[in-house]
Amino acid sequence: MTRQPNNNRKPAASDGSQTADKPGFAARKVAADILGNVVHKKRPLDGELDTQSGHSGFRALAGNDRSLVRAIVGASLRHRGEIVEILTRLLDRDIPEKTGRVLDILHVAIAQMLFLDVPDRAAVSLAVDHAGLDRRARPYKGLVNGVLRRLGRERADVTGELDAERLNTPDWLWTTWQEAYGEDLARKISSAHQREAGLDLSVKGDSAEWVQRLEGVPVGAGSVRLVKKGAVEALEGFGDGAWWVQDVAAALPVRLLGDVAGLNVADLCAAPGGKTAQLAAAGANVTAIDISKSRLKRLSENMQRLGLSVSTVASDLRRYEPSEPFDAVLLDAPCSATGTIRRHPDVPWIKKPYDIEKLSEIQAELLDRVVDWVKPGGLIVYCTCSLETAEGEAQVSAFLARQAGKIEVVEIDAVEIGGLTKCVTAEGYLRCLPCYEAGETPETLGMDGFFGARFRRS
Repeated sequence: MTRQPNNNRKPAASDGSQTADKPGFAARKVAADILGNVVHKKRPLDGELDTQSGHSGFRALAGNDRSLVRAIVGASLRHRGEIVEILTRLLDRDIPEKTGRVLDILHVAIAQMLFLDVPDRAAVSLAVDHAGLDRRARPYKGLVNGVLRRLGRERADVTGELDAERLNTPDWLWTTWQEAYGEDLARKISSAHQREAGLDLSVKGDSAEWVQRLEGVPVGAGSVRLVKKGAVEALEGFGDGAWWVQDVAAALPVRLLGDVAGLNVADLCAAPGGKTAQLAAAGANVTAIDISKSRLKRLSENMQRLGLSVSTVASDLRRYEPSEPFDAVLLDAPCSATGTIRRHPDVPWIKKPYDIEKLSEIQAELLDRVVDWVKPGGLIVYCTCSLETAEGEAQVSAFLARQAGKIEVVEIDAVEIGGLTKCVTAEGYLRCLPCYEAGETPETLGMDGFFGARFRRS
């Protein structure tokens, strides 16, 4: 008897829709997309992960999946050099160009298998599914499966004798760090970048009190480092504006201005406002200047939460002219941000030597402009969150030569910055490295890379 067709039966879902609905698939796909955008299109990771204006797929995810994407992309970038070397060992030949997200899919999967607490089976299965749904990557679905399964079987051999510190640092950065700090420190810096940064707070009141209340540890010159992880907004004191998030090293340059109570102080390139808040909380009359109106808006929102009053000006510093000189000026100049790689693991892969050259030119121009913005006898503090001497020591040397007789260096004493003697150079400058300790306990290891120098107008 011939079976009659059942016209009422619903059509089966396609393989694609079934795959897309798999738990965890959307997060892996978004992670690979974002990784590709960062590495190949040089888009900043922060922009991709912005919950208001970032990657559309990321914005559509639930909170736990967003956290997973952050973890996967972070691990993929922190260990990118190792993953490239591992793929070289696993592949007989290079994967051709124009193959969709094949390489990004492989990087995301390997990051999960080797550096995150994700079972191999899940990482492999979802990577293969992703390749199957990508039109250009589909012909390489079998390759993705074979490469990842081989990694699972031969993990010890494939990952043996990897020079992680060297591999995870692009050649041009490694060269500058080795020349500036020597190979031993260059390796320690690179190693520090493989660890996620801790969360440091600057407080308006007694830092010792907030160490106790938040169960943290004291670091630097009055900062608090949190030991437990959790949502910042849920912590005691956030809603009351008792503190703000600021790396311990980033909090040091303001200390170099001394007692600013009642002084008129310019905070240049001020957004997002950590240093602005320090100055205002210390009693200064602050004029916060930044080229970006949107970033200044965020700064103002932060000041409102903290209950601090400052004046803001949206302007390009190369065109701005103050109505009268300030008592002190803080110039947190635009820079390569190589000192923040612990927090921004995309920096090594989106910045190039050319960026350092162009930024150094801007820094020099700004330094020369602000000399006349401070009263005679007033202080200027120049700082950058960069590890590059071209944006630090060399920049200052050239500045002193150009402005000879008009300014003088005021050397820094370690007492001013919480006794962090390693962070004071022989010339009396501030030089923090990511591998330095910010306190006396194991939890205090690490800080942003920072440079600072203090001058007095003669």
